[in-house]
Amino acid sequence: MKPQHSISGSFIPDRFTRWLLLTLALLALTWASAGAWAQAEDQTAGGVYISLGESLVVNYGGQGRLKYLRADISLRAANSRDAGIVRHHLPLIRGNLVLLFSRQDEQAVNTQIGREQLRQLALQEINELLVEEEGRPNLVQDLLFNNFLVQH
Repeated sequence: MKPQHSISGSFIPDRFTRWLLLTLALLALTWASAGAWAQAEDQTAGGVYISLGESLVVNYGGQGRLKYLRADISLRAANSRDAGIVRHHLPLIRGNLVLLFSRQDEQAVNTQIGREQLRQLALQEINELLVEEEGRPNLVQDLLFNNFLVQH
């Protein structure tokens, strides 16, 4: 079928050409909206929180009477992509935190200053571990103690 021309000389596409143009326009809109959605997801305000799951329970303090520490921990990543990487390494992160917490003394776990230093040390150790594993720095932006209990 030949394209038709109107009296003014403008091109009037046939049915197939109109269908093709409409389909291409819809595909372009779909791709554009999907890209905007993915970009918005990656720029989540406040980040994405990741729970370590079950409480970490460790003995601490070295010799003498057994002392226990129980901590519920959440990590904050900048976006869902980084959170997925962190989730993949949670068993390794948990294992390293157990070792870190078991090396602490009473001063580190019983005072506010000691707990804050422990929180910062744990965050630093997690990020160093993730640099070794993934080659990307600062995948974890923050570490939060949701619960922190000690028994003497």
